[in-house]
Amino acid sequence: MTNHWVDFKNTDVALICGSNAAENHPVSFSWLQEARDNRGAKIISVDPRFTRTSARADLYCPIRSGTNLAFYCGMINYILENEQYHKDFIAHYSNAASIIKEGFSFDPETGLFTGYDEGRRAYTDRTSWDYERDEQGNVRKDMTLQHPRSVFQLMKRHYSRYTVEAVASTCGAPVDKLRQVYELFSSTGQVGKAGSILYAMGQTQFTSGSQNVRCMAIIQTLLGNMGLPGGGVNALRGHSNVQGSTDMACLFHLLPGYMPCPTTGQPTLEAYNATTPAAPAFWSNRPKWIASLLKAWYGEAANPDNDFAYDFLPKAQAGKNYSHMALFENLYNHKELEGLFVWGQNPVVSGPHSTMESKAVENLKWLVCLDPFENETSAFWKRPGANPAAIDTEVFLLPVTTFLEKEGSLTHSGRLIQYRWKAVDGPGNVRQESFILDRLVKRLKALYAASDLAQDAPIKQLTWDYPDPQRSQTDFIDAVMREINGKNLTTDKLVPGFGALQDDGSTACGNWIYSGMYTEELGNRTQNRVLDDPGGWGAHPGWGFAWPANRRIIYNRCSADPDGNPWSEERRYLWWDGAKWTGYDVPDFAPTMPPDAPLGKKPFIMLTERESRLFAIGALNDGPLPEHYEPVESPTHNVFNRRQNNPAYFTGTDGDKSLGDFEQFPLICSTWRVCEHWHTGALSRNMPWLAELMPSSFVEIGEDLARERNISNGEMVELVSARGKARAMAMVTPRSHMFEINGRNVHQVGLTWHFGFQGLVTGDIANNLTPHVGDANTSIPEYKAFLVDIRKVTS
Repeated sequence: MTNHWVDFKNTDVALICGSNAAENHPVSFSWLQEARDNRGAKIISVDPRFTRTSARADLYCPIRSGTNLAFYCGMINYILENEQYHKDFIAHYSNAASIIKEGFSFDPETGLFTGYDEGRRAYTDRTSWDYERDEQGNVRKDMTLQHPRSVFQLMKRHYSRYTVEAVASTCGAPVDKLRQVYELFSSTGQVGKAGSILYAMGQTQFTSGSQNVRCMAIIQTLLGNMGLPGGGVNALRGHSNVQGSTDMACLFHLLPGYMPCPTTGQPTLEAYNATTPAAPAFWSNRPKWIASLLKAWYGEAANPDNDFAYDFLPKAQAGKNYSHMALFENLYNHKELEGLFVWGQNPVVSGPHSTMESKAVENLKWLVCLDPFENETSAFWKRPGANPAAIDTEVFLLPVTTFLEKEGSLTHSGRLIQYRWKAVDGPGNVRQESFILDRLVKRLKALYAASDLAQDAPIKQLTWDYPDPQRSQTDFIDAVMREINGKNLTTDKLVPGFGALQDDGSTACGNWIYSGMYTEELGNRTQNRVLDDPGGWGAHPGWGFAWPANRRIIYNRCSADPDGNPWSEERRYLWWDGAKWTGYDVPDFAPTMPPDAPLGKKPFIMLTERESRLFAIGALNDGPLPEHYEPVESPTHNVFNRRQNNPAYFTGTDGDKSLGDFEQFPLICSTWRVCEHWHTGALSRNMPWLAELMPSSFVEIGEDLARERNISNGEMVELVSARGKARAMAMVTPRSHMFEINGRNVHQVGLTWHFGFQGLVTGDIANNLTPHVGDANTSIPEYKAFLVDIRKVTS
C-alpha cells in the first residue's frame, strides 16, 4: 500500500476494483465518503456483481471475473491514445524514455514474448527484456519518447489492440460504461488532481494476479498518481495484521524485511550478497541488513569469520516451489512431509481443491493446530466421508487467545505499526501464541543442548534470552520489539533507524524495515497516539510508526516536479526549499539531497534504476508487459492473442488433471465474503450472534438463470465443478449478472466461502469447487474465476 487509509479523504477519484470496500472494509469507505462530502470526489465500482460498494458509488461498471487484465490494458490504451498521461512525470520518474534491446518482441499470434521455452513452460531466456546501454553501461534514453524502441512507444504498440470495444466484448461490460470509467479515472492525470486505486483479493487471486497489480502501478505512473496525497495503489488487507505477517516473513520465499531466502545456489554469504542490486538502488544495502539479522538471531555465534553463521540458515532448493499448493501436492503424493504446524490458518476450508488437500493431510504423521476453536483442519478426520479408523495422523490442538485477549504490535495495510494492549484475559489456561512459541523453542534448545552434530548447531546457537512470558507477557514482547528494531552492539544502544545498520557485525536487527520504531530517544513509537496533523493531509506522523522511517506516503518525492517544486499548490506535500526537503512527511532520501543531484530526480529508491518500471526488465515470470490471458477455466477464447492461458501459471502434479470445460460447466463462479463472518468462519461461526445473523452459505444467482433452471429464492441448490460439489441456499437477485462475452451469453454466480463442517452453523466448503492452479509469480490460487454448473436439490 503506497498511501494509507486516512489518505483516501484526499482523492478526487477512487477506483475500487477487486474489492467490496463498503461492506468488507467499511473504515476505508468512511474516508472515501469524506472525500466525496468535502472535495466532491467520485467513486467508481468495477465488479462482477452489484455490491454494497456499487450501490454507494457514483459509477458502476460490471465485468466478468478473470478479465481484470483486459480491463486495465484497455485503460492503458485509452490513456495513451487520448494523451491523458502526465508527460513530465513519466519522462523523469519512469523508464518510459528508456530504450529496450533490439531483440525484444511480442507476437500476438503465439501470445508470447521473446525467450519462451514451450517444453519447460517458462521464459528461460530473458536477456532481451533489458535496456540498451552505451559503452559506459548507462541506459540509453530518448527524452522525447519518440524512439521506436523506447518503453513508451513499445507500450503504445502493445496496447493498441485493447480498444474499448474489444475490451467490452471480452469483459462483458457495456461499452458506454467502460468508456465512462476510463474517461473519469484518466481525468486524474491533470496537474492538481489525484486518483486512488483500491483493491483486495478480487485482484490477486488469479493466474495473472501479479500482472493485475502491475497494471495498476502502470496506470498510476502514467497519470502521475504516485507519491502524492490521494493517489497510489492501495491494497485493503483481509486481516488487521496481514501486512505485518508478510513484513515478518510469513511468506515461503522471504526473510524478514522482504529479503530473499537463500537457496542452494548461494552456499556462502558472499554468493548470497552477490545477488544484491548495485548502487544506487536502496537494496544495495542488503549486506548490512542480512548481517544485522544474523547477529540478532545468533548473537556471539555469528561473526565475520564464519559468515555471521550464514550456514545456519536453511537453503531452499534452487528453482523449487515451496508455496501452499506445492506443499499440499507433495503431501498428497507422500513426499517430504511428516509433520505440519498450522498457526492461525484453516487450510481445509481456505485451500483450493479442498477435497484433495483434506485427503493430503491424512498422510501426515502428526499435525499441530493453534486456534481458539477446533476448526476443520484440526478436525479433518471428522469431515464428511472420512474414515477415522483409517487415518493414523496424531493431532494436537493448542487453544490460543483471540485478538482481544493478547497484546503486541500489529501492522495494517498502510504499513502502520501500532501497539495493541490486551482488552481482557483469556479463559482458563489458554495462552498467547508467543508463550507457546517461547516454550517450544526452550524445549528444543534443551533437547539439543548436549549434541555435537553440526546440523543441530542452528538450534543450539539460536539466541533466545527474552524475559519469561509467563511472568510478564509485556516484558517479553518489549524485548522482542527492541531486538526487531536493532541495536549497536558496541554501545548497546538501540539504533535510530536502518541507516545505522552495518555489515561488519557491529549491529543486530531483526527486521530492517521496522528499524526506528523503538529508539533510545523516542521509546516505543508504536505506542504513540498523537493526533497532530501538519498540513491537514491525514498523515498524523505522531500516531504509531509507519515503515520505512515513519514515511506515510511511499515515493513522496514524486509529489514535487523535477526541480523540487510542488506540481500544484493544491497538493503541496513535499518540496525543496533551497536547502532541504521540507513538508509533511519523511522524504524518500537524505533531506539535504538537492533536486539537481545525480539521484535527486530518482524517487523510486527500491529499484535499481530508481524509476518506476512501466516495462519490467526480466523481473516477472509471465512477461515484462501485462498481457491478458483467460483464466484456466474460461467460457471463451482469448481475443487479444492466440495464447489461451497464462504461459507460466502454476500447475503442479494435480493442477491440470482436474480442470473442466465450458460444455460441462457453463457458469462462471467466484467466491466472496460477507461482513458477518471472518475468513473461514472458525471464529465467527462459533459466535452465537454472528451465527444467527448468517446461518447458512448462499450462492447469488441472477434472475435470468433462476428462471432458466426453475430455481426459487431460498431453495437449496448444488454447485458442481470438475473438482467437487457444494450445496448452498439460492439467493435469486438482480445483483448477479448475465454477461455477453464475445457474442455468447454467459451467467456468473457467486458463493460465500466462510463455511465448513465445524462450529455452531455449518455448510459445504466452497473450495471443494476451486482448481489447484495459481499465479505465475506468487502461486496464489485462482479462487476468483472458475467454471461450475448448478442444479436444484430435490432430496
